[in-house]
Amino acid sequence: MTQPKSSSNPAGPRKESLIEYPSRFPVKVMGAKADGFVEAVTLIARQFDPAFDAASVELRASKAGNYLGVTVTINATSREQLDELYRTLSTHPMVKVVL
Repeated sequence: MTQPKSSSNPAGPRKESLIEYPSRFPVKVMGAKADGFVEAVTLIARQFDPAFDAASVELRASKAGNYLGVTVTINATSREQLDELYRTLSTHPMVKVVL
């Protein structure tokens, strides 16, 4: 007689993260197109990746030009680092959305 498989996770052990660390990881941040927005996002990115290169920042304005999408690519070293980066960006008063 065979033992039944555990029903808690039939696919096997759950992997902690789909991201392999370290890796380059893009973070998209959207906010109102205002003076200081790009600088604020860049400063936060540098807090979490001291080697962050501001020259790699990508900008994309909304169709009406009221909002700005800023993509920063950081060197992600852990899930905790990314979680804290998202938390810090999300609580900044100039930031509307972080993807």
